[in-house]
Amino acid sequence: MEVARYLFARLHDLGVRSLFGTPGDYNLVALDFLEDAGLRWVGNSNELNAGYAADGYGRIKGIAALITVFGVGELSAINAIAGAYAERSPVVHIVGTPSTSFQSSGLCLHHSLGNGDFRVFANMYTQITVAHTNLSDITTVASEIDRVLKACVHESRPVYIELPTDMVSQTIPTSEAMSNGTLIQSNGTLHAHWFEDSVVDIIREKITSAQRPFIIVDGLVRAYDIEGEVNAIVRSSNIPTSTTPAGKSMISEQAPNVCRLYKGTAGDPEYSAYIKTRDLLIYFAPLWSDCNTFGFSTIHKDSTTIVFHQDAVTIRGKEFRIQVKSLLQKLLESMSDWKCQVQVSAQCLMPDVPTPDVVQGPESQEPIKQSAFWRLCSQVLTSGDVVLTECGTSSIGAYDLVLPEDVRMVTSALWLSIGFMLGAAQGSALAIRDLVDEGIGAAGRTILFTGDGSLQMSVQAISDIIRNRLDMIIIIINNDGYTIERHIHGMYAQYNDVQPWRYLEAPNFFGANLDDPTYPITLRKGTTWGDIIQAFEDPAVRSGKGLIMIEVVMAKEDAPETLKNLFK
Repeated sequence: MEVARYLFARLHDLGVRSLFGTPGDYNLVALDFLEDAGLRWVGNSNELNAGYAADGYGRIKGIAALITVFGVGELSAINAIAGAYAERSPVVHIVGTPSTSFQSSGLCLHHSLGNGDFRVFANMYTQITVAHTNLSDITTVASEIDRVLKACVHESRPVYIELPTDMVSQTIPTSEAMSNGTLIQSNGTLHAHWFEDSVVDIIREKITSAQRPFIIVDGLVRAYDIEGEVNAIVRSSNIPTSTTPAGKSMISEQAPNVCRLYKGTAGDPEYSAYIKTRDLLIYFAPLWSDCNTFGFSTIHKDSTTIVFHQDAVTIRGKEFRIQVKSLLQKLLESMSDWKCQVQVSAQCLMPDVPTPDVVQGPESQEPIKQSAFWRLCSQVLTSGDVVLTECGTSSIGAYDLVLPEDVRMVTSALWLSIGFMLGAAQGSALAIRDLVDEGIGAAGRTILFTGDGSLQMSVQAISDIIRNRLDMIIIIINNDGYTIERHIHGMYAQYNDVQPWRYLEAPNFFGANLDDPTYPITLRKGTTWGDIIQAFEDPAVRSGKGLIMIEVVMAKEDAPETLKNLFK
């Protein structure tokens, strides 16, 4: 089997069905092997958006793959790969490189720095990947590919594979290829049963003896593959539970013991004070970044906490190195006969989803305001939706969304690269379609909330969406620039302005056929409550079919109250 065929077959084994990237002279021959391996070429407008899309695909599908060319291509994607590393998204970055003979000769080749150093870019990637390999030795190609792909899945982070042009079509002896089904195997450290059982006993005793326990579910639950166990513990224990911004949608917001989002002292001081009086706080998979913790105000002292990480649990400050997924399964079994009797305070419960007339009447000519817009958006969501929120006013406003059952939210709480979510939405929508094609998932809608400034950063992704005929709803908050930056500094400074665009003309510019009934284009603009309510009630919008763009005009100074309080 040829090297490229083996690599792509391995990706297919893991669930990859679409390959993101751009073509270039150092990867063209490799792309000829895609179709036979069962992979679809996506074809992105640029490498940065391809990387963003791969990140979004990986968060939904469990793994993603991206291919670029050496030097100019891989450096254009490096920001996206760094974001995937920071936020634990499994992306395989394949880089087509010059032939091994040219590299060893130190020739002055295009896309290089001209100094004969062909390791400089690979060395950069060692800082933002968990495994990397150069497929330059045919005797180790198969084992190297398997080693790196295992690391990507097990650690849910990016990996880096160099594929020299002269290695693409070289053949791997059949005996070197591992049989299907052996690629994914547990990498958890083995522990004696007595040790695991003793830790379970300690945790159970702490939980059952607590008078005021509280659970906080955070953003790395999916990356650690413990979402099922955490949801089961929340449901069966009846312990009052909240999520952080990064953890939103990790648990059902319809459960009776699930409380509103934990925004810390800055975002919700009264609710924060309530949580601080709990005698036991149980953290699942914390991401303790400044933004996710509202200035570190949701981190509590060790003496009152049990913290579950990926391969360790910390109980009141004492760390036990252990495989947490297995530990949680045993904890569930041991607590099957116990249910917390603590009643959730009414002030903590999730708010009701408003109907449109509660916010504003459908005939209202009043301007749209952030204070009510996000509550209104809650009633538009339906089970199965995937909601993506761009960093800034969109992500902070979306904290107030009340999510129906089985709605998944994709957000950024650490890397915060402006423009990321448009590309990620393309990848997410493609992952949903691939899952449906495999008969694994249902055809839910992909809904993106993004600001005008963010959209301008990565607008070419709209071309990728149209090219792949993806179903998507894009809600653009047009508030005349970088509103979140205005609230940090420079409310009326020129550097926080952006050039006004005619956003709803983008589909036409990017080549959409506006008269094609098989891929409908729906365009709406709202400057008043009446406009936006009518847009949300439009059957074409409700269906989520084709490309739907809704431009929502708001004042440049307006922002969610949480954002204002945070930056005060």
